[in-house]
Amino acid sequence: MTETRALVLIPARMAATRLPGKPLADIGGVPMIVHVLRRAETAGIGRVAVATDTSEIAAAVTAHGGEAIMTRADHPSGSDRIFEALGRLDPEGRIETIVNLQGDFPTIRPDIIRDVLQPLADPAVDIATLAAEIHTDEEAVNPNVVKAVGSQVTPRRLRALYFTRATAPHGDGPRYHHIGLYAYRRKALQRFVELPPSPLEQQERLEQLRALEDGMRIDIMIVDDVPRGVDTPADLETARRLLAASRQTAR
Repeated sequence: MTETRALVLIPARMAATRLPGKPLADIGGVPMIVHVLRRAETAGIGRVAVATDTSEIAAAVTAHGGEAIMTRADHPSGSDRIFEALGRLDPEGRIETIVNLQGDFPTIRPDIIRDVLQPLADPAVDIATLAAEIHTDEEAVNPNVVKAVGSQVTPRRLRALYFTRATAPHGDGPRYHHIGLYAYRRKALQRFVELPPSPLEQQERLEQLRALEDGMRIDIMIVDDVPRGVDTPADLETARRLLAASRQTAR
């Protein structure tokens, strides 16, 4: 796997209900989607593009020197959107690895983006993702925090057995907060989007369970902390404070 054969795709649309127009939300004079784009570019793992169905998002990205690709508006998920974008950007099939990076992680560290590629060094792994250890009871019982359950492969890597909104696993021992960042082998992404939604996926409302139910292997890298997503106006204010503070520190 070489850097030139990886592609980071950031799916973005305007349909968020809790924070309308989220990708274009201003953070320090720059749209949020551009902050994510720049962090992906800084990771240095390959070509980066935003996949969107909204001309305003594409225009904002290109105005800041980024690459945007227009996709259909009727995709049921970000995975379907990036698969269409992959076909448009690489119709010859040269790209082997695709990273799906959410467009609402404006403070994500570039090294965390790089970490998601590590499990794919093992040819048995179809999909790679990330998690961080849970340290509070509040996080452990929160159904909005998805828990990753897996068996240890190395001290920082698990083979995924299940993902759930419940508090799991039961008993003493570590629990892990799943981070919605994925790296796919090209064949695995195609296989995934061609599958129908699975029963556990629909019950838990977790798309990655479709892959597990079909027998695909997902491995999880353990990282130090969870990137802050932006879902609400309060999250947006937090991201603004964090990025403003980082700019002050850099001066």
